Amino acid sequence: MERIFLDVASQEDICHECATSALNERKPMVATIGFFDGVHLGHRFLIDNVVSAAKEEGCRSTVVTLDRHPREVLGLDFQPLLLSTLDEKLYYLAETGVDWSVILRFDKVMASMSAEVFMKRILYDRFNVRRLIMGYDNRFGYRQGESFENYVAYGQKIGLIVERASVFSRDEQKISSSAIRKLLEEGEIEHANRCLGYRYSFDGRVVKGFGNGRRLGFPTANVVPRDERKLIPGKGVFAVRVTLTGRKGPLGGMLNIGTRPTFNGNGRSIEVNILNFEGDIYGEELEIEFVARIRDERKFDSLEALTEQLAADKKDIIALLKLKSHER
Repeated sequence: MERIFLDVASQEDICHECATSALNERKPMVATIGFFDGVHLGHRFLIDNVVSAAKEEGCRSTVVTLDRHPREVLGLDFQPLLLSTLDEKLYYLAETGVDWSVILRFDKVMASMSAEVFMKRILYDRFNVRRLIMGYDNRFGYRQGESFENYVAYGQKIGLIVERASVFSRDEQKISSSAIRKLLEEGEIEHANRCLGYRYSFDGRVVKGFGNGRRLGFPTANVVPRDERKLIPGKGVFAVRVTLTGRKGPLGGMLNIGTRPTFNGNGRSIEVNILNFEGDIYGEELEIEFVARIRDERKFDSLEALTEQLAADKKDIIALLKLKSHER
């Protein structure tokens, strides 16, 4: 997958080495546009349509996306936590088989651009897009009242065909980034993973913790997420796979997200007991991949009761990870 980062305000490539002579050949493109947070199964269904249409027409398939969530730039009160960082999004987009990813720097200049101007100056003139396949509920441009029919009319003026993809659903449920965020916040890991098409994960760094797990016989690594904008699932105990940067992996793990109520903790902590592993990993980077949620976090009457529960959790997690070892 070729990539190009474009600053819309200056019309200059931010990353020149990403642009190749293939773009300058002006070969027509079939494209779609969106934020594509998480690149879930619904997104992949849309992109599959783009890839297939491009092959049929002898064009290049292209995904046009943004480097940050529009609400972050617009300063709106609600800014959703993200399912994927930009690097993760590009990784998942590359898996789809699309020829090009165009990443637009979203700033206030771009935010003030109308859909009609964007379609003419950016899609048609800059990237030679001749067919735009839109998600069933996608909108762009600063005029919120514009409809799909408006986009079709703008396209007709310049010779750009605009069409809408059909709705993708699984088990009669419409898949969307917002629906997946809700599932993760509620701890519905396996359901969220099915909607994503892969296991949800986040990257983090190991920092000094409280040492409570070690005293109980379950030493844990206290993890701080690398990107504070990344969504972390809701409270609970989870079966996970842990990959330590530069080390053999992945390894099984028992992860707790919560406030450590048995120890009267304050604030959220993320602690993982890496199974069958010993070593000092303070300061190291790791990736945590969620497999399943085991139970709620709860307060125990004694440390002995907590220790017994952790032993039972560990046994359940070992069995579950073995069962799911054939899955991605």
